[in-house]
Amino acid sequence: MSVERPLPQLRGEEKRYYSDLREHRMPYYHCAACDVAYARPHEVCNACGGGLERQWSSGEGTLYSFSTLQRAGHPYFADAVPYTIALVDFPEGFRSLADLATGADTPRIGQRVRVEFEDVTEDMTLAHFFVAVA
Repeated sequence: MSVERPLPQLRGEEKRYYSDLREHRMPYYHCAACDVAYARPHEVCNACGGGLERQWSSGEGTLYSFSTLQRAGHPYFADAVPYTIALVDFPEGFRSLADLATGADTPRIGQRVRVEFEDVTEDMTLAHFFVAVA
């Protein structure tokens, strides 16, 4: 019996983020009033209460932190272990979380990474990080 891939159940502002990913560009949300950037959309800036504007990232960032999981968080991912989850800092001023494709290599803090997109369904696109090739 095959296990169905778990997908996010989108609510409110999450719908906007995943809709933006369908364009195969990395969105972020910027407050012009105080120059704070967020990886995910908010109604208002958490820092100053100002409005946020969607902008597009270069899609390249720096590995801030990572964790390699030895046990799957869901039966669908059992064959993928070990897999790595990463926090990536983007030059536009926000930090984002996603899986990091490492192959046989060990990730390094400060390593350059880039985002790639996977169209999982017609309505769902996911972002994944890959080590950037120099």
